[in-house]
Amino acid sequence: MTGRTNITPDDRLLTVAQAADLLNTSERFPRRLIEERRIRFVRVGRFVRIPESALREFIAAGLVEPVNLRNRYSRRAA
Repeated sequence: MTGRTNITPDDRLLTVAQAADLLNTSERFPRRLIEERRIRFVRVGRFVRIPESALREFIAAGLVEPVNLRNRYSRRAA
């Protein structure tokens, strides 16, 4: 194994249109992710499919946690 993630049988393979719908974007965005190799995808014959787990990983990788501003800007009186 070369370190690649296996696709499990229960992992849905989504069309580009379905992936765009889940991401709430146009179809151009997931196509660009595929072209730039920023997301895992599968070739089934001449068709391209995106594993649902790949979308979840992509979303999780872009998640930005909120900053706790209360502690960051609090000052002590001298």
